[in-house]
Amino acid sequence: MSVAKVTEIISSSSKSFDDAVENGIKRASKTLKGINGAWVADQKVTVEDGKVSEYRVVLKVTFVLDD
Repeated sequence: MSVAKVTEIISSSSKSFDDAVENGIKRASKTLKGINGAWVADQKVTVEDGKVSEYRVVLKVTFVLDD
């Protein structure tokens, strides 16, 4: 029997939402072992001088706990 946990992280990118997701998963993988899924719970952008300056995502990351 496996037990999984879900944790919420916020990640950002100056390029795109997709890049923000990649950055978040890459960073989470350094500390969380057994990541097997994630979903985007929220997205937002920051704007400077009328242009998008940063893409942000809130990720719910699922990982399996060690036995």
